[in-house]
Amino acid sequence: MKENSIPILEVKALLERFESITIVTHLNPDADTIGTGLGIYNLLKKEGKRVELVNASNRLPRYLEFLPSFEKIKSKIDYDQSLVIACDSANLDRLGLDLKDREILNIDHHKSNAYYGTLNVVIPQYASASQVAYRLFEALYTIDIKSATCFYAALLSDTRYFTTSAVNQEVFEVAKALVDIGVEPQKVAFHFTQKRSLASLRILEKALSHLELHSEAKVATLYVTQDEIKATGAQMPDMDGVVDYAKSLATVEVGVFAIELEESIRISLRSKSVDVSKVAAVFGGGGHRVAAGFIVKQTSLQETIDTILTKINELGILNEA
Repeated sequence: MKENSIPILEVKALLERFESITIVTHLNPDADTIGTGLGIYNLLKKEGKRVELVNASNRLPRYLEFLPSFEKIKSKIDYDQSLVIACDSANLDRLGLDLKDREILNIDHHKSNAYYGTLNVVIPQYASASQVAYRLFEALYTIDIKSATCFYAALLSDTRYFTTSAVNQEVFEVAKALVDIGVEPQKVAFHFTQKRSLASLRILEKALSHLELHSEAKVATLYVTQDEIKATGAQMPDMDGVVDYAKSLATVEVGVFAIELEESIRISLRSKSVDVSKVAAVFGGGGHRVAAGFIVKQTSLQETIDTILTKINELGILNEA
């Protein structure tokens, strides 16, 4: 990692210009956005900064309650003249907050990032936003165990337990540095794997019951209806990871998971190697090569899936495998 690849001095100057800092994380939060935000929050708090952490979603993933300062996350911004630090969000819309005329430090790793910040620290080759944040802030402050735990949890989650194509020597160097600070990997993994809600298993059962294979079994689709979500009591965090079951099949290259909500349909795309972000981009979404997604206005669930399957074939991404 070369220090000059991150604008450390520019970030330092930007932070010093503001008395207050607002850290924001994206809607329907995952462990990367929450872990990155909490890692920065705990670090800046330790440094005596006036800082708040905001997420505009109605519900947060409860399995992340073990992360230091999780209880400090609130749903609205209270600081008027603060610097905004956006974590793991490719565009402003995904933050769900009014950030007009705000100065923004944009920390992300999505190649689809719109570079909407006053200062953008976006490294697409990194496996998680927390990896970006760690490499940035280690050059400015001393990372303590609280921040290290949050950054590690985010890294573990976005690499799917160090199994994605983005995992390389740099990822393990960051993981080792965090463990050297004092992170206990087995404890973090315990909260990720042994703290599932009953609703998450019930909604997984519903999704798997709708499993279908397409394109000579190279594409697998799953979906859950609005009625099934209500019947199981599932929330968005309970459906995290369901799409990976589709991708895990031996012949499958692309997994598609559709979630029917009241006014929209949320689509998650995963692949073993081909670029599903091309598909997401067609529908106004984004993400990474092997993990992307988008939201469409409420239409027929089956028609939406059929349209996605057609687009996968039109784009020819299965030929990349």
